[in-house]
Amino acid sequence: VELRVSIKIVKYDELVPCLNAFIDTRTPGSDKKENFTIIGPGVSENPHQFVHIKEPHGFNIGGARQPPNCVNSQHSHETAEVFFVQSGQWRFMLGESGKDADVVLGPGDLISIPTQVFRGFENIGDDVGYLFAVLGGDDPGRVLWAPYVFDMAREYGLVLLEDGSLVDRAAGEEIPAGASPMPETSEAEVRALKTMSSDDLRACCVTADEDVAAIHGDGQRVRPLIGQETKLPWPHGFDVTQYDLAPGHETDLASFAGRDVVYVYQGSVTVNVDDKQHTLGPGDTATIDVGAMRQFKNTGQADAVFLRVQTDMNA
Repeated sequence: VELRVSIKIVKYDELVPCLNAFIDTRTPGSDKKENFTIIGPGVSENPHQFVHIKEPHGFNIGGARQPPNCVNSQHSHETAEVFFVQSGQWRFMLGESGKDADVVLGPGDLISIPTQVFRGFENIGDDVGYLFAVLGGDDPGRVLWAPYVFDMAREYGLVLLEDGSLVDRAAGEEIPAGASPMPETSEAEVRALKTMSSDDLRACCVTADEDVAAIHGDGQRVRPLIGQETKLPWPHGFDVTQYDLAPGHETDLASFAGRDVVYVYQGSVTVNVDDKQHTLGPGDTATIDVGAMRQFKNTGQADAVFLRVQTDMNA
């Protein structure tokens, strides 16, 4: 009898993008964004956005891929938003117009942007860049857009409805009967959001070369990035840990009582689950069932680096 496989895998080269996920999708400089919902619904405003794994995890996993000079417009979230830079050089900026604070991050860097603050990001590098994203909660809600975004959307024929979906008037769509447009963000809503300095924002980052009390073992390094005893200890609803494995080395075989999502940053990682082996490469994502025994091994010729996004068992 074949054992049930307690792992679901989404390969990077099989990701299904949405090119019109948000109200700013036609704005010059923002119209080349690719949005991915890997686990959970995310915050997409397009009802046709493809969700790779719909099973609730207590958090959402997604991705953003943008060419050089492509901008994600200023918006605010109600739950945690974490980005890990897979590739590209990215400028993250805060405030209604993006001028309050900024920080530039590159491959291997992580940022956790606090809730209720306007944020946006731009690929300022020379090549296409990819961000791995984690959002808090099964339903991370809808984003609050900066007022200027509504002005630009109107110019290009897009209307955001109260239920969070988009109507594309330029493509001949009409607002459905009984539906109402989303009220545009008011001055009072803007004033209610937090403001932060660039120093505040840098304190929300863990760079690739930063010493964050990593634990060293035989051929491996375990680097806690988000969790109670980390630089970013505030509640997220999930923990994030980075693992570095030398060629031929492996972690112990163990189970985990919560959700456990694996994301490969570099190298080749073989995951042993239910005595079956599954090999992941850069950009691949896998989720392992609660309670299943799991082990990770570097089966490549170079160092392997991967993240584990896990349920915060202390929440």
